[in-house]
Amino acid sequence: MRKKEQLIPAGKSKKIIQLDRRGLVKRRPIGAVIWGVVGLLCLLYCLVIGLFLGFGTFFFLIWGAIAAVCGLLSFLSASGERMARIPRWVKKTVLVLWIVGLAAFAVVEAMILREFDAYPAEGADYCIILGAQWKADGPSYILQKRLDAALAYLRENPDTIVIVSGGRGSNEPISEAEGMEGYLVSAGIPKERILTEDASTNTYTNLINSGALLDRENDRVVLVTNDFHVFRACGIARKQGYAHLEGLAAGSFLPMLPNNLLREFLGVIKDAAVGNM
Repeated sequence: MRKKEQLIPAGKSKKIIQLDRRGLVKRRPIGAVIWGVVGLLCLLYCLVIGLFLGFGTFFFLIWGAIAAVCGLLSFLSASGERMARIPRWVKKTVLVLWIVGLAAFAVVEAMILREFDAYPAEGADYCIILGAQWKADGPSYILQKRLDAALAYLRENPDTIVIVSGGRGSNEPISEAEGMEGYLVSAGIPKERILTEDASTNTYTNLINSGALLDRENDRVVLVTNDFHVFRACGIARKQGYAHLEGLAAGSFLPMLPNNLLREFLGVIKDAAVGNM
């Protein structure tokens, strides 16, 4: 007679496998894990910008919003019962929008990245430096990059006139144009070689107001801005009739690049939608 089989008490077994009511091993769905990790990374990036990197606008809070959406998706996808309650047409619509959005993001970002090393030919008639935040102690990191890139070009092309473009924001002690003019003069550029435009509030008005100081159809113009901004800025300028335009890509702050690239993507979509590009 076969010996009666003995069951090993759960407390003495080396491994315990917990089964759900259907007898299947419980595992957290991979989708829930992925959304959770992405959400956590976005939240951490938002906090790092807000607490350590500094910011000129509150756009960085979008990373917190993305984190919240990812957290919701992780919560929903963690349970088959929750997912089953969502109508099929809603899931299909979200999937289509997600695919279209990813495709649009990839195309636009490819065009933005293509301009990262833009550098113009010699002998331009005008060089326009687009404004950015001016702080109490001088130019922001982003603006200093633009100014230093422009200085290198101006020193190599002594006949090029420079236009500094930017008004005064609510958090700025002086207008961006005034600050940029002083920076260039202190670096050795004669004041009579500098034209100031201090009424603009964004890239679109930068280019509208600066265009009034030159001949858009005939003058050769170099547009100086940061690498992530060249594509959109040049697109807006060409739409306004700058016929002979080249971009000059200044560097940027690497830790802020994901934030700037996302902002530029949305900026391109917005400007294209309203006819600015």
